[in-house]
Amino acid sequence: MSLKNKLSRMKKHLIREEDAEEKKSQPPILEQEAADLPFLDLWKQNGATVYDIDGDFCLVREKRYPIDHRHGDYTFKDFIRAVDAWQDFAGVHPLSSKGLTHEQMFFFDTETTGLGGGVGNTIFLLGHGRVTETEVIVTQHFLPQPGSEIPLYHSFLSHVDYNTLVTYNGKAFDWPQVKTRHTLIKDHVPKLPAFGHFDLYHGSRRLFKHKLESVKLVNVERKILGFNRVDDVPGYLAPMIYFDYIERKDPEGIFKVMTHNELDILSLITLYTHLTFQLLNVHKKASDQERFEVGRWLEYTGNREIAKERYQEIIREDDRTNYEAMHLLALQYKKDKEEWKAIELWERTWKNAPISIRKVVLLELAKLYEHKTKNFQLALERCEQLESMLNESTKANSQKHEDFIGNLHHRKSRLTKKLNMNTDHPS
Repeated sequence: MSLKNKLSRMKKHLIREEDAEEKKSQPPILEQEAADLPFLDLWKQNGATVYDIDGDFCLVREKRYPIDHRHGDYTFKDFIRAVDAWQDFAGVHPLSSKGLTHEQMFFFDTETTGLGGGVGNTIFLLGHGRVTETEVIVTQHFLPQPGSEIPLYHSFLSHVDYNTLVTYNGKAFDWPQVKTRHTLIKDHVPKLPAFGHFDLYHGSRRLFKHKLESVKLVNVERKILGFNRVDDVPGYLAPMIYFDYIERKDPEGIFKVMTHNELDILSLITLYTHLTFQLLNVHKKASDQERFEVGRWLEYTGNREIAKERYQEIIREDDRTNYEAMHLLALQYKKDKEEWKAIELWERTWKNAPISIRKVVLLELAKLYEHKTKNFQLALERCEQLESMLNESTKANSQKHEDFIGNLHHRKSRLTKKLNMNTDHPS
């Protein structure tokens, strides 16, 4: 049957908003075309059922895990704790699930026939997971043959709350692919509303880039989440396995791809838990660098008071990362008009901090001494110390360096005049 004829036959199955709930509750009907699917018994043995609409169909596989199941360093029950912890969060954050229940969160991942975008790239597996009070349910919608995307998207869009999807780089890849394919069949499946979602990829980059060469999910699993895959099919092999399935219809390789997709989804649950525990200080342990990155992320998202608390925790420790925390905390004090606190921190920082921090700190101290405390002598001393450090550390001149030195000389000249004026006209 041609795709055009299939589309025509599907018009009567168009779901409108008023009868969407009724359609969700209706089980799919197995027709002859689906019954003749090769290896159907093997599909059923692996938890798959047929989602059939008027002779066209997809396969839907469901896997369940108990709530106490451990995936890496966390159990799925910890995810419920994470969502509950957000309910008391007073700020705003892109990962905040405040106002949501844990059952409203859907963890979403796809497998496609290629790594690029565009109409030619087809999604052949749509996977999602959700957490109930007693278990985790992973559901996967599989495209058994090209041209059967109507039942694929019909089954997916009829049963998922796509306003609360949790993905790993889904905003840049997975969801644009869904939108592209949906456009081709939009008159025959439920409509695609605005995408509300939580993307954990960006959180991983913020918190783990200092310790990971790559923040691919498999690396985050091993190095951060304490989960190691065994005999996993690499994601880049998924397209070849799918094309082999289309030719031979033997689902053995597809089951391995489904397991890979399933592990991705479970890891998203664990990763969301870990990121939440770090952000909300629910974790059992975290390095100073991780707490520092959390502080920066909180500050970036407008949660300045919470970020200050993180920085204050860090500087109680004797660790080299505390210089960065001390500097950012001092900047916070300066913004809050607590100049003396800023000066105290910066004075503790500049002598032993890395050059990149020392350069900024000495200039900040010179500014505060000149304009706030009117201690021109100390301001001049900090300028001279900064100049000496630059002359010793800078190997090659640049225009930016020359401009900086020129501004520093101008500041020194101004301070010298102010000091001379105070000498000529003592109070």
